[in-house]
Amino acid sequence: MAVTAQHAPAVRISSPTGRWILLTTVLGSSMAMLDSTVVNVALPRIGRDLDANLAALQWTVNAYMVTLAGLILLGGSLGDRYGRRRIFVLGVVWFATASLLCGLAPNAGILVAARALQGIGGALLTPGSLALIQASFHPDDRGRAVGLWSGFGGIGAAVGPFLGGWLVAGPGWRWVFLLNVPLALVCAPIAVRHVPESSGGTAHGRFDVLGAALGALSLALVTYALIEARNGTVAVALTAVAGVLAAVAFVYVEKHRRDPMMPPDIFASRQFTAVNLVTLCVYAAFGGFFFLTALQLQVVAGYSPLEAGTALLPTTALMLLFSARSGALADRIGPRLPLTAGPLLCAVAMLLMLRVGKGADYLTDVLPALLVMGAGMVTLVAPLTATVLASVDTSRAGLASGINNAAARAAGLIAVAALPLLAGMGPEAYRSADAFDAAFRRAMPICAAVLVVGAVLAFTTVRHPAPGCRRPECRTHGSVTTPPLETGRGGGAASGTGPAS
Repeated sequence: MAVTAQHAPAVRISSPTGRWILLTTVLGSSMAMLDSTVVNVALPRIGRDLDANLAALQWTVNAYMVTLAGLILLGGSLGDRYGRRRIFVLGVVWFATASLLCGLAPNAGILVAARALQGIGGALLTPGSLALIQASFHPDDRGRAVGLWSGFGGIGAAVGPFLGGWLVAGPGWRWVFLLNVPLALVCAPIAVRHVPESSGGTAHGRFDVLGAALGALSLALVTYALIEARNGTVAVALTAVAGVLAAVAFVYVEKHRRDPMMPPDIFASRQFTAVNLVTLCVYAAFGGFFFLTALQLQVVAGYSPLEAGTALLPTTALMLLFSARSGALADRIGPRLPLTAGPLLCAVAMLLMLRVGKGADYLTDVLPALLVMGAGMVTLVAPLTATVLASVDTSRAGLASGINNAAARAAGLIAVAALPLLAGMGPEAYRSADAFDAAFRRAMPICAAVLVVGAVLAFTTVRHPAPGCRRPECRTHGSVTTPPLETGRGGGAASGTGPAS
């Protein structure tokens, strides 16, 4: 039977149980982290082997993001109610089962459906891994445990593109997904045997299943309309309208529910609203950039999957090495300057990517852009998270972080859907080096412009946080697709149901 977070065992990090908890949570979160970074590298081979057009490749990325972004807040609440270990293990098993379906998919349609199922598993295990740490470890050891968890997770994110490239070039792209199965076979039994159960003693009310369903539905419909917009059919127009109506219904439901998944009053904080708008701009550009760059390096520059995956390492490595220092600097000088300079640096990196064409040299053409990109991301990601947490009451830190994380994922999936349309990519563009290169050169300035808008928003709206506000605990971060996910002090990852310290 689950014990409440207030009476959870005070595990020390040096104990055998503490080491088992760390191993379990790192393995679980690494499954989702690896998939977020390796799939882009595999896209050209997936398209060739399954005879898929560009829209199918977009859905291979976005089907996962739709369910993950739409359900991640609900996933954190489920852990608080029914037990964090139980929901975490369910997420691991679900994720691995869906990964197996991805690896065995005979066609693009089944792969896309399996990716959507995979996103549901990710929504269960992603908030659960950090919540387990917060709920299990002694207060004196939590900071170090979170640091180790985020550090090892960052290493996983850094290794992801290289590992993905090696798998695609060697055993085949299906092993990008099948690799999750042995990881789950190790992770789930360890969790059941060695990780103590915990739940949120303050959890109450009904789950906002309707809100979660409407949020995911609106994202799916809008994404479909954007991907298929080049066809210009009446069905596409009706889908776009339905997506907007679903979004309106989501807002209405959240305003009128007693226990909403995304309480509208949290946006009464102008700082919170502003920093989430910055998040939308920044992660939309990042999502489009990493989706198209993995293709550009292979389709146009002629890199192998292994070379393309290795080429992307510097950006993640810089974040892993310097994100904690960037957060400390932002604590001293305030968030406005980093949140303005960071997007501008990333915009410069997007424009430098225009040098990457046929026969591009890695050292002179690709590496400078990725180093500038990494510097920009290092500059902005830690202050972004700190500003989100500082803009709301401490008791709602987990909720605020979950909303910000979901906003980043939603921005990325909309960018992957919309950017090829805006850049004029045809359904077979990735099969032609000339056609894809021309569209890529139109897409990068669009990404840069979105980043400039984010920088202007940050400069005009972000202010110094109040003294004594909540500071991030995940100071080391390596993901290039989302900001770090924080919890409430009681362990309520993404849900904010844990009590304040």
